[in-house]
Amino acid sequence: MFIDRAKIYVKAGDGGNGCVAFRREKFVPRGGPAGGDGGKGGDVIIEADENLDTLLDFHYKRHYYAERGEHGKGKNQKGKDGKDLIIKVPTGTLIFDAETGELIADLVSHGQRVVVARGGKGGRGNTHFATSTRQAPYFAEKGEKGEERWLYLELKLLADVGLVGLPNAGKSTLLSKISNANPEIAPYPFTTKTPNLGVVEREDITFTVADIPGLIEGAHENKGMGDEFLRHIERTLVLVFVIDAADLVTPPQKAYEILKKELYLYSPKLLEKPRIIAINKIDLPEAQERLPEIEKWLKNEGVPYVFISAKEGINIDKLLELMEKYVRERKESIPVVEVDKEIQETKEGRVETEEIPEVIREKDLWILKDKKTESLANKLDLYNPQAFSYFSNYIKRRGIIKLINRAKVKDGEKIKIGDYIFKYNAKTNSLEILE
Repeated sequence: MFIDRAKIYVKAGDGGNGCVAFRREKFVPRGGPAGGDGGKGGDVIIEADENLDTLLDFHYKRHYYAERGEHGKGKNQKGKDGKDLIIKVPTGTLIFDAETGELIADLVSHGQRVVVARGGKGGRGNTHFATSTRQAPYFAEKGEKGEERWLYLELKLLADVGLVGLPNAGKSTLLSKISNANPEIAPYPFTTKTPNLGVVEREDITFTVADIPGLIEGAHENKGMGDEFLRHIERTLVLVFVIDAADLVTPPQKAYEILKKELYLYSPKLLEKPRIIAINKIDLPEAQERLPEIEKWLKNEGVPYVFISAKEGINIDKLLELMEKYVRERKESIPVVEVDKEIQETKEGRVETEEIPEVIREKDLWILKDKKTESLANKLDLYNPQAFSYFSNYIKRRGIIKLINRAKVKDGEKIKIGDYIFKYNAKTNSLEILE
């Protein structure tokens, strides 16, 4: 079954917690802190695989979780990092953030990767919090939560040549003659309900051809087979308009205009692609009577054309020569871009920029907007007196208390930092954690 759209949930691994431990060797009477750090959570990575051709698997499994990092251990042993989760998709898959609709990545080459959810960092063990005045810290950091999000996956076939035509124009028959594809063929409209992809092998070149389900007037508005498959020709290098010369209801010139209109209304860029007109079914008597009239029209149209019979194999070689010519020209004109096979970070939200902290009011609650301070708060058990003391000193050094004063927070008002709620004490210029 061909499936070209899917929605999935991905969750990166949480970081492991840091450990609270102390040296307990026999001849070390005052052993210091020895808690190891937690391991990093695994990332969720999506990778393009040319051996896949559908998103069907994602209709059966929608939730994906990377491995969490192990907790730190005594004797300064770091927890093991969680394994990355690699999800494979067909080449030509676009990845969107389901909440914002923003394009995250367009995977067009085999092996191309993108991180869609980052694993959380491991928490630091109590070794990191020892000072000359705090020689036995009884606290450590919790691991960060891994990123999670819903994604839309959308597949656009990667084909060199796209066959477009009205229903029953003979595209499937043509594809079966020129390639290794075996599409369903029958003498009634809409035999093809999913795109078919075939590989054409010439003497020194191989290229792919996609048979797009038949279009009708209004296809761009989701009529007939709708625009479900129009996107599959957006990546093609060349378009071949397959037109039924024997159709008495929709003559070739009208059929051609319908196809052009639908492609233009879907995306004007489609008509900027090189095109070939293949007048099909010329072996039929009703078509032969019209050939002089059709040829006269085609000469005025100024588009390369060829009269063929896909069923009988007439002039198929001429059509293939034209396809090969345009595919070669287009491939030579497209600059070669080296694809980094290693993990490609998403552009959105991956560049660490220094955030300017701010305190904002929301109803009866003040909220601190500062990722570093929020992250630290969430990593610590602030009901632990030592951890709270460490956090209090941190926010003073970072200037958060001054920021609270500038925001004119009044004595006794509540401030949210990360997952915690505090009460501001104006007399002592400090925060008191609320239960």
